[in-house]
Amino acid sequence: MKLITELTEDVKYVTESTEGGKKNLYIEGIFLQADIANRNKRMYREATMQREVGRYMKEFVEKGRAFGELGHPNGPSINLDRVSHIITNLRQEGKNFIGRAKITETPMGNIARGLIESGAQLGVSSRGMGSLSPGKDGIMEVQDDFYLATAADIVADPSAPDAFVQGIMEGVEWVWDNGIIKAQAVEQMKNTIKKAPSAELEEAKLATFEKFLKLL
Repeated sequence: MKLITELTEDVKYVTESTEGGKKNLYIEGIFLQADIANRNKRMYREATMQREVGRYMKEFVEKGRAFGELGHPNGPSINLDRVSHIITNLRQEGKNFIGRAKITETPMGNIARGLIESGAQLGVSSRGMGSLSPGKDGIMEVQDDFYLATAADIVADPSAPDAFVQGIMEGVEWVWDNGIIKAQAVEQMKNTIKKAPSAELEEAKLATFEKFLKLL
């Protein structure tokens, strides 16, 4: 499965005071979208997104373990030493999924807070894994095996998301191996198909696909 990320620029910052006078900082905005081609020319079916958001809410948000990181991680796993916020809510409005995340009192959270309070423009980037299938007009459709790893990481340089996201986040293929996510040499499988003679192409595709399934 491919590591898939989607960046959103239009988020806002919200400060709320507690009874003790302490101020909590939140980020809010559209974290995910369905049935619309995004800037990366990918589209998620609404049913797929609803299913994954529902699972993510139950397994992570409602249990207080929906963490996000500061910056672009190089894989789908959450690195606790880089956690900067906790996603506290994710709700659907039309085809959009509106998220809310609390900035944490962690080293990375304090960096994010300092940047925000200094007027920095930040964005959020969802992170997940899934297969892609070509659709109409060059749009890649995310398939039903999509797995949402985190609804939002905090990222910089939202003005140039395509090169940043694709260059850093999508350079590795990932598969499940006995419940552990790890990088695999999927490029070898691609090369096998590319080098196969035309007469043996379909056979090579089938053999490669069966080999891939054994890795899951």
